[in-house]
Amino acid sequence: MTFSIVARSSDGESWGVAVASKFLAVGAAVPAAVAGVGAIATQADANVAYKGLALSHLDDGATASVALQRLLEEDEGRDHRQVGIVDVDGNAASHTGEACLDWAGSVTGDGYAIQGNILTGSEVVEAMEAAWTASSPDAPLAHRLLAALAAGDAAGGDSRGRQSAALLVVREEAGYGGLDDIAVDLRVDDAAACGGDPISELGRLLALSDLYLTASTDDEKVPVTPELLEELEGLATAAGHRDFAAWVGTENYEMRVAPDSSWIDVRILEIIRAELGPGREADR
Repeated sequence: MTFSIVARSSDGESWGVAVASKFLAVGAAVPAAVAGVGAIATQADANVAYKGLALSHLDDGATASVALQRLLEEDEGRDHRQVGIVDVDGNAASHTGEACLDWAGSVTGDGYAIQGNILTGSEVVEAMEAAWTASSPDAPLAHRLLAALAAGDAAGGDSRGRQSAALLVVREEAGYGGLDDIAVDLRVDDAAACGGDPISELGRLLALSDLYLTASTDDEKVPVTPELLEELEGLATAAGHRDFAAWVGTENYEMRVAPDSSWIDVRILEIIRAELGPGREADR
């Protein structure tokens, strides 16, 4: 019912899963990951208990192949399961049960496991692997995963059609405010709500996630001088906000502006000037 990629970033700091399917809310069933531990996709006749079990095995020091072996030997429904696992070191393992519906199969390599069932053919996982290996190792993991997923979709994807897609990436302290490991957690549960193309919608959401929920890099930070702070305060108050900090909170840009306003992300600076700057008064 599904095609997915499970992978670790080339720098060894992120783990993630991208998945698409003719299945409602595939992101609720298939992916799981924990930073510093690994990631898993469970699909076909998905055994959702695999997620917690696999991550527990990995956390105890099992490799991807050992964790997979333990899952299968304890599961009488193994012939109906499909699963991909990547461990903390980037070792990958995948299983396609004999009873999975055609076309079903997988490929694995250094740091990735790609698998799918009820696909148009082997070309789906082959296209995903080609897209993964062709992408820059330095690119953000979420973008590499999404590119692989899109390539599989373009090659035919799920033979039954499109319905949902999901993207999950974890990294230490990558979550909101640095308080958990969720770098990206995006889902498109039903393609009917987005013109029948859940993977393209996932790309749109990823762009928004990058803006709102990703911390600024040092290169993106513009120091706020007294003159710039005066400008920012003036723009915010002229638009009816209490002050610049209130505008930041209202617009949900907390990840892109320093709490003490000592720096502002270059994109947020461009946004406030474009939206609240001279010439915009008539629109307010």
